[in-house]
Amino acid sequence: MKLIGMLDSPYVRRVAISLELYGIDFVHESLSVFRTFDEFAQVNPVVKAPTLVLDDGTVLMDSNLILDYLEALAPAGKKLLPEQPTALARDLHALGLALAACEKSVQIVYEHNLRPAEKLHAPWLERISGQLLAAYSLLDKHLADNDSEALTQASLTAAVAWSFSQLTVASVVKAEAFPHVRRHAERLEQHPAFKQYPIE
Repeated sequence: MKLIGMLDSPYVRRVAISLELYGIDFVHESLSVFRTFDEFAQVNPVVKAPTLVLDDGTVLMDSNLILDYLEALAPAGKKLLPEQPTALARDLHALGLALAACEKSVQIVYEHNLRPAEKLHAPWLERISGQLLAAYSLLDKHLADNDSEALTQASLTAAVAWSFSQLTVASVVKAEAFPHVRRHAERLEQHPAFKQYPIE
């Protein structure tokens, strides 16, 4: 398998760490959807990161769809989502919050980096910043009640999201305001799979 995309994307990074935890051999190719657009397009004309190229040449994209496939491949002892419905709902709740935090962080980054300064739309920035902070507030409460040592898709995505937000929008997401998320992410960043695929 080949994973295409940069590790500064939380979506690429969550797939890379998951592949490592699943014990699946893969090659990581750091192509940028911006700087190496044409080269990326030769692999996937849609130029969407992450892209996963399977051994038979099938191209998968979107981190959630890729991880659905990998979870289906994983033996019972390697799965990253619980099968029991109540536990699954709890993990999916946290996972949804973490993914919302990723999405809103990316939107803020794009608003500042891709739109001319004179065209920044303050009401839109205020709205997505509020959504971002709401996601982390709820995630912080969730982790205060449910944090454990187990590495699940929800726990690893929460840590990946936090590290990305702190790298890109720390002026919006004040670390001291979310102590449970911060502590959780700091712990997971010491895990070998996280160190193997650090945020770029």
